Amino acid sequence: MKRNINRLMPILLAGIFMYSGCAKQDIVKKDDSIASSAFKPAETAQSKPDAGTGIQDPSLTGTAAKVSPLEGGEAARSQQNNEVTAVADLQKLLQQIFFDFDASTLSDSARQTLTANFQLLKQNPQTILRIEGHSDERGSDDYNLALSERRAQAAYRYLTALGIGAERLSVVGYGKEKPADQRHDEAAWANNRRDEFVVMR
Repeated sequence: MKRNINRLMPILLAGIFMYSGCAKQDIVKKDDSIASSAFKPAETAQSKPDAGTGIQDPSLTGTAAKVSPLEGGEAARSQQNNEVTAVADLQKLLQQIFFDFDASTLSDSARQTLTANFQLLKQNPQTILRIEGHSDERGSDDYNLALSERRAQAAYRYLTALGIGAERLSVVGYGKEKPADQRHDEAAWANNRRDEFVVMR
């Protein structure tokens, strides 16, 4: 009997060894989580955010796409361009006013022009305006500087009386330093006795 057990022992051990090896192999084959991770393909480039642009595909992540820093910069530039365009358009619409010789009082024509300018400023409440007074070439530098500033002040008072806030307006007198017409005759002098309206912002 003892001899029979000794003969069977190697067979039993071999059987146990073979059974245990097969069981492990079966577990590996049947464990889907292990098998799928072993054979799972690498993530595609589309499933990860693009490090260069910050853009992410919302269809893959289930969240809203990130805004590219480049797009943000373009939006800011677009807004600046729009503001520049608006300033340029307004500048074209604002009209100059003109004065009689050695005078800073507003003519009826100048008042009508200022009223039209007032309407434009009212429609653009963020606009900051500089009123620039000018004179013709006759007279001394000091006299013409003072006269041109009085002309700018006359337009300033009129616009503020109509309702434009004083904080939106500034004045400067250039005298004869910046003639609009370089000729030296009555027509040129009439063109140079003026106020100009410059949009600052």
